[in-house]
Amino acid sequence: MVNSKEFHHYQTLTSTLSLFEPGASIEKIEAHLTSPPTRRTLQRWLVNLINAGLVTRTGQGRATKYVVAQPRMVQQYRVKKNAVKQTLHNQLLTTTDHRPSFLSEPTAPYSAKPQHEVSIPLSRRAKEIEAYVRQPLASRKHVGYNPSFLEDYQPNNTFYLSDDIRQALRQDGHVIDHVEPAGTFALQIANRLLIDLSWNSSRLEGNTYSLLETDRLIASGQAISGKSLVDTVMILNHKDAIEYLIRSPNEIGFNRFTIFNLHAMLSDDLLEDPSASGRLRNIAVGIGQTSFTPLNGPQRIELYFEQMLSKAAAIEDPFEQAFFVMVHLPYLQPFVDVNKRVSRIAANIPLIQRNLCPLSFINVPQSAYISGLLGVYELNQVDLLRDVFVWAYQKSCARYSEAKQVLGEPDGFRMQYRSNIVRVVSSVVQQKMNKQQAVVFVQQHAVENIKPEDQNRFIEAVDNQLLSLHEGSISRYRLRLSEYQSWQKAWF
Repeated sequence: MVNSKEFHHYQTLTSTLSLFEPGASIEKIEAHLTSPPTRRTLQRWLVNLINAGLVTRTGQGRATKYVVAQPRMVQQYRVKKNAVKQTLHNQLLTTTDHRPSFLSEPTAPYSAKPQHEVSIPLSRRAKEIEAYVRQPLASRKHVGYNPSFLEDYQPNNTFYLSDDIRQALRQDGHVIDHVEPAGTFALQIANRLLIDLSWNSSRLEGNTYSLLETDRLIASGQAISGKSLVDTVMILNHKDAIEYLIRSPNEIGFNRFTIFNLHAMLSDDLLEDPSASGRLRNIAVGIGQTSFTPLNGPQRIELYFEQMLSKAAAIEDPFEQAFFVMVHLPYLQPFVDVNKRVSRIAANIPLIQRNLCPLSFINVPQSAYISGLLGVYELNQVDLLRDVFVWAYQKSCARYSEAKQVLGEPDGFRMQYRSNIVRVVSSVVQQKMNKQQAVVFVQQHAVENIKPEDQNRFIEAVDNQLLSLHEGSISRYRLRLSEYQSWQKAWF
């Protein structure tokens, strides 16, 4: 059910709309609200009311108007796509407005790095970029799209990643010693990749699902009570997009068909205008909390989109190719929204095709990733985003390259909470909890025993241990084989 605060928001919005006949533009709605939210939040509310059947939309672009369809308060949300999303009935929004909505991508800078976030080693230039983009917005120079940033890049002559970096990544990412069909390795780890990449990419957008909740949603289609439909649909959309890459390794590439379809899947049911899914934008968009203004004009967007794809397809090195797309697709903002998500999933195309370790953004701090993008937007400098990319790929390789001996520095966070992690994992197994019960138990333990600033990371650490638990690792949790085997029957 909708909580009381949100109930009031939707009631006020529908009451305001009922004053206008035959409908009102979003500007007129804003003008008549006593305390209007941000434009992005208002757009999301309207989308939810439209999907609930309480509001209808007419016209296109600046001629768009919203009309009250039914003079009653919000009662339910009907998800129309498929049977999985139909299980989300009566869950319109059950959490407070925890982040911006999805029209014009949010890229909020961070004035200070959260103490509980993972630290990524940064080069001197990357630190300078980070310091610049974390200044107040008024202190940063206003800039627009710079065509020469793309035009000056010459595939296989220009390199964002040095030769040493590319060689190191190739060594880390190499997992199959003999020739196999494209996509073989991704298929072998498909179950874990779906969970890891869906969760981490969604997490970078502010999604509130935990790793274990994501696993449960992907495995069974069971939405988590108390989570917003936006968060739920976002993860399901990621699952569809990743499955598409794994399923069609010989058909995907840096071409219009692949990128348009990735956007359509990742933005499904999340855009104000459903027809914008899988299409280049023909309207202007803005990005919050940055001094960068994206390119405008459909013809120019089309021109540079084609140029970007052509250059990406011509790059021979898979890691340079992946990083190029992570830089230039968000910078161009070819779609009305969901550009960053498309770039993160598309970066895996050359890795999947060459049977290299995929990039699933494990443990990537949101602040570092966003700061890296702001460095691209405002300075056309890739050093900070490059350091994030390299670190993230090495973490992904450590996850999936099981045949390699990967020794690194001990995780200080896990060492700090080692006894708590062991106690929680042991309890989940010994009490034969299923995934739903484990989600509640882990979160309750975190709230009661872990410092507030460390709770999310603690939950992630426990979720990872539960999802990777096997017969060869149960002794560290003081578990007997019979206990583990009994738990497995309840877990799956």
